Amino acid sequence: MKIDLNCDMGESFGSWKMGMDEEMIKTISSANIAGGFHAGDPHVMRRTVEMATAHGVAVGIHCGFPDLVGFGRRYIHASPKEIQDDLIYQLGALREFARFYGMEVQHVKPHGALYMMAAESEELSRAIIEAIQKTDPGLILYCMEASVTYRLAKEMGQPVAAEFYADREYAADGKIVFTRSMEKELDPEAVARRVYRAVTEGKVATLDGKDIQVAVDTVCVHGDTPGAVRLAETIAAYLREHGVSIVSFQDRR
Repeated sequence: MKIDLNCDMGESFGSWKMGMDEEMIKTISSANIAGGFHAGDPHVMRRTVEMATAHGVAVGIHCGFPDLVGFGRRYIHASPKEIQDDLIYQLGALREFARFYGMEVQHVKPHGALYMMAAESEELSRAIIEAIQKTDPGLILYCMEASVTYRLAKEMGQPVAAEFYADREYAADGKIVFTRSMEKELDPEAVARRVYRAVTEGKVATLDGKDIQVAVDTVCVHGDTPGAVRLAETIAAYLREHGVSIVSFQDRR
């Protein structure tokens, strides 16, 4: 059995450091690299692609709203055309850095508020998918299974990966929720068992203690989660010990 392990990266900006990229890159198989709108800058983007190349990690654009102050987590009511322009701009930047290192871009993963807004909006999801299909239809779109984005991607014939969040809680409807548990270190062994169950059984326990079905093509561990490095290492070790290989999504197929 094979699974992709991804992490949001390249989110430092100038002298401001975000995440544990140098450590996380050693464990994951795919990196979602900030496009400079919600975080990151050209130098951070280049260094992140360089690290990914050195460790055999696939890269994708982590496209967000133009919101450095709010880290892309503020809801911005942009038009579908603006969403497309912003995505294409950020994708183009990453594509050139990837070409510089002899790599190809593997995927697109919206960030923060854009990810969550698109999950509820057919208009925004369609804008994202159409932008991908007109620039590089082979790119894989990362999103939650319980989202409009995932459903519409399937309907429009867009390659899509159902994303499972290792370090987030789930509601009964299959969507991720944000709780105060995000502010403290999680139990790596418990999270690893939870991820393994999701990957092998397609099940996860919700906040109210009930099991729901989840599709899992790629697992996300956030680099800014407290104890992220140990968390990612424990998940990866547990999966491998139980017969699950960690490979990029493009290498699973």
